[in-house]
Amino acid sequence: MTEPSIFTRILTGEIPGEIIAETDSLFALRDIAPQAPVHLLVIPKTQEYRSVAELAAGDPALLAELIAFAEKLAAEHTDDGDFRLVFNTGANAGQSVFHVHAHVLGGGLNERSVGA
Repeated sequence: MTEPSIFTRILTGEIPGEIIAETDSLFALRDIAPQAPVHLLVIPKTQEYRSVAELAAGDPALLAELIAFAEKLAAEHTDDGDFRLVFNTGANAGQSVFHVHAHVLGGGLNERSVGA
């Protein structure tokens, strides 16, 4: 049996965390080490999928729901609704929690933006 991820432990209240929004299948938190003025995490309530690639293959409808939820949160938390959506996949790509999650980044990214 897999140990509960830190995200599952926050969701169940085992460890503290501020859930800022949720649906039946997703929840969102503020990142504890923000990389942008707005830096939110959107996380499926199931920890069945370790990466976005696994999620896309296993439940594309949940991935689409995650993206729509990210867009809604960006509209609520940024001035203009613009956002960057980042999925780290694998340890060498910066993934440290192997429970799929999206980083929603917004709020003045163009000053330090890399890539287009």
